Amino acid sequence: MKDVLVAAPRPRKPVSRFIRPVLLVAGVIALVMAGRSLAGLVPAGVEYVRSLGPLAPIGFVLLYAVATVAFVPGSVLTLAAGAIFGLGWGIVIVMVSAILGESGAFFLARYGIRGLVAKRLASSPGFAGLDEALRSEGRKIVFLLRLSPLIPFNALNYLLGISRVRFVDFLIASAGMLPGTALYVYYGKVAGDVATLAAGAAPAKGVGYYVLLGAGLVATIGVTAIITRAARRALAASRAAVNDAGEEEAHGQ
Repeated sequence: MKDVLVAAPRPRKPVSRFIRPVLLVAGVIALVMAGRSLAGLVPAGVEYVRSLGPLAPIGFVLLYAVATVAFVPGSVLTLAAGAIFGLGWGIVIVMVSAILGESGAFFLARYGIRGLVAKRLASSPGFAGLDEALRSEGRKIVFLLRLSPLIPFNALNYLLGISRVRFVDFLIASAGMLPGTALYVYYGKVAGDVATLAAGAAPAKGVGYYVLLGAGLVATIGVTAIITRAARRALAASRAAVNDAGEEEAHGQ
């Protein structure tokens, strides 16, 4: 009797392999939608913070940090800080708030998202080069990115969390936010009307705004050049390593 060969069934891919990316996308969408909903609550939140008296700085820091993680634009809050706290304390409080919020978003991306996308993105030479550039020259790159008003602050926090940039470099480079923060806090102080600012009415843009915009454009060009150069070096080193491994294998045979 002849043996009957039965083809073994192909192993099914684990369901979790598909569920996790779907949950990731759903989570990002939910976070963005929550941010849009929370943006409508900013005026009431700002007025409530102002009513806290001596506890207002703590309330503002918490409000700003949560807003940053939830993709709520921070420009109105930064303006409101100037109206509530004045120029000096306003800058300090906004910087503390922004650093706390950006750190929360960074760690959420680093430990909640990177593991799901790193392997897929690593297969792209372009992403691999960019990732290596951020690892090797992260402090300089992130500082220039923070200087540029053209780069969305909230989205950048998550993108940097997915990358290999070191947290200490990410943190130190937060100094790049200082010029823009000072300018917006100053505008808020000059406007002085929290209700108007919280309602979304931005003050007129003066010379300082356009100076900052010009500096941001220069920073954007600079960071592009640095990333391109560092990525090319990383790709060249990767190709050299592959070639060396191939030669060693050939000699071994």
